[in-house]
Amino acid sequence: MTQPPPAQAPAKKHVRLQERRGSSVALVLDVRSLGAVEPICSVNTPREVTLHFLRTAGHPLTRWALQHQPPSPQQLEEEFLKIPPNFVNPEELDVPGHASKDRYKTILPNPQSRVCLGRARSQEDGDYINANYIRGYDGQEKVYIATQGPMPNTVADFWEMVWQEEVPLIVMLTQLREAKEKCVHYWPTEEDTYGPFRIRVREERELPEYTVRRLTVQHQEECRSVKHILFSAWPDHQTPESAAPLLRLVAEVEESPEVTASSGLGPSCSLGSPGLTSPPLFSSPPDITLQWLIQHSKSRRS
Repeated sequence: MTQPPPAQAPAKKHVRLQERRGSSVALVLDVRSLGAVEPICSVNTPREVTLHFLRTAGHPLTRWALQHQPPSPQQLEEEFLKIPPNFVNPEELDVPGHASKDRYKTILPNPQSRVCLGRARSQEDGDYINANYIRGYDGQEKVYIATQGPMPNTVADFWEMVWQEEVPLIVMLTQLREAKEKCVHYWPTEEDTYGPFRIRVREERELPEYTVRRLTVQHQEECRSVKHILFSAWPDHQTPESAAPLLRLVAEVEESPEVTASSGLGPSCSLGSPGLTSPPLFSSPPDITLQWLIQHSKSRRS
């Protein structure tokens, strides 16, 4: 028995645009009529999203509330954990060969605020050091410098930065070694030379939580005095058990335009925070948030 041929689908009739739309009127959009209207959707970079969050999030505390009704540690921890990371995209850091001078490949200086070494250098050396300027609580520029713990190939760069920025005080918030190397011994036991700089220890005073040294830094015929504080009571990736040693350190520091930590990321930024929180209790800004304090550091240092 033969099968009948398959039925063919009827051919679709071509329908003109006018018949489909029901009109021949053209649709015209004049973007000039929009004027200065902002777009409904804008494309933001991760950095812009992070900075917007840091500026707008958080629960403001008045000076009175901060002194008499402070939030619980649990509330502060919850607020802190909401803060997004602020990592630098390596593509933003247009410095060839910088990786050899970075202790950690994921912790890079923010390009907008990084310290540039300014001496006449060879093209191979460049101006790079993994360090950032940090603003003061009142918005004053270049009050602090946060930098990583020096490496064997960056010790001379570190002392050049100290000389270039006329640093009077160095605060070191990391041990030389905690499971692995966190920082090289970049100062001498008595006297030594690092690049073109001669460093001499004039005085040493040991306290329970930190050690204070008075250094003389010599470049050519000029000598300068630098105070060096090694704070040993801050465990890596943790916080001190008590705030008392840190408050004593802040009293010792007073003003510190140079702060060093293993990565220049954790403790160094926290040292800036006590210096930021004290003056606003009695002056502007009237309200304080955890994010506001951290924004001062994270907007300059990743």
